[in-house]
Amino acid sequence: MLYNLFEYLHETYNLSGSGVFQYISFRAAMALITSLIVSLLFGGRIINLIRKKQIGEQVRELGLKGEEAKKGTPTMGGLIILSAIIIPTLLFAQLDNIYVIILLVSTIWLGTIGFLDDYIKVYKKDKEGLAGRFKILGQVGIGIIVGLVMVFHSDIVIKEKVQLSKESNSTEILSMNNSSSEASPSSKTTIPFFKDNEFDYKTLTSWISDSAAKYWWLLFIIVVIFIVTAVSNGANLTDGLDGLATGTSAIIGATLAIFAYVSGNILAADYLNIMYIPNVGEIVIFMSAFVGACVGFLWYNSFPAQVFMGDTGSLSLGGIIAVVAILIRKELLIPILCGVFLIENLSVVLQVGWFKYTKKKYGEGRRIFKMSPLHHHYQKLGYHESKIVTRFWIIGIMLAVLTIVTLKLR
Repeated sequence: MLYNLFEYLHETYNLSGSGVFQYISFRAAMALITSLIVSLLFGGRIINLIRKKQIGEQVRELGLKGEEAKKGTPTMGGLIILSAIIIPTLLFAQLDNIYVIILLVSTIWLGTIGFLDDYIKVYKKDKEGLAGRFKILGQVGIGIIVGLVMVFHSDIVIKEKVQLSKESNSTEILSMNNSSSEASPSSKTTIPFFKDNEFDYKTLTSWISDSAAKYWWLLFIIVVIFIVTAVSNGANLTDGLDGLATGTSAIIGATLAIFAYVSGNILAADYLNIMYIPNVGEIVIFMSAFVGACVGFLWYNSFPAQVFMGDTGSLSLGGIIAVVAILIRKELLIPILCGVFLIENLSVVLQVGWFKYTKKKYGEGRRIFKMSPLHHHYQKLGYHESKIVTRFWIIGIMLAVLTIVTLKLR
């Protein structure tokens, strides 16, 4: 909204200072600050409202230290996160940008699924919440939408090799940065640690026959659905300790913002020898609001938490991370960047799988971990909640740095 307003003022009246809104760095900074203000100023009021409505967490009795103190803590705090993401994005992003539209739709879509789950748990007193099949159906739905738009929308294009002549001046570079000329739709994405740093989804079907290569998008949509479902569920599983999912998501979000910036900047893309994605720079504004929302929510969610995000927040955070990675064609970096979510997911899968296998073979179920997800295993070992969270954050930072390094490791 403000972007269009100040663009009009700049072009029509040449208003002093209005031209600053054309710079992504300025709008990203403003989005970050605004998201912090929204979460900090209105977060307390939302918590009080939730408390008045007696929307408290129903903690399962797992025999963990400190779980009694968490009972009754306001939940559905994900509303704070969603507000702090959506409001700055509406104010500072280009709302006609296809990438921004996809992210807003994904945020509202997944936020609604999480809200329904929390609503059923709290108001209907049903600990199971929204039936699993409906959650999966919602995640599959947004995966199909994102996949189809990525494949068929005319504004989603890439320029694989960017060459700038030595005679190019800054004016020419700026005009190229805002243009999709010479760019084309592509089935390629980024793959780490390989020389060309690119992977073509067409190779998944071209081996069948030449005519089958054009149906690569069917497999791509399946990949998108899997990624969205896996990452959103991973964030949901990670949301078991105060500040764990929020802090981890902030680290991942900041990394994705860096990737979006270099992918959408023709100079950075040329220097790093990566595919240039026109107009993807607007994602930086969205992700700045995302990071600000996570950090602002930590004000209330750090130990001891005054509010829990609930599925309203966790499903949205994981889904946003997955969709952004797909949009900037870095989805194959997710196992590294979202390593914390991955190990949390794997710990549950391994625990359940091993328990069922040993029960069938030996007549009694055996466990690999004292409890899953993994953070509960360390709680059972006697580690304090804050220490576990901090160490997981450190691991997340290490994985984020490693992910950024992959830009030059090939």
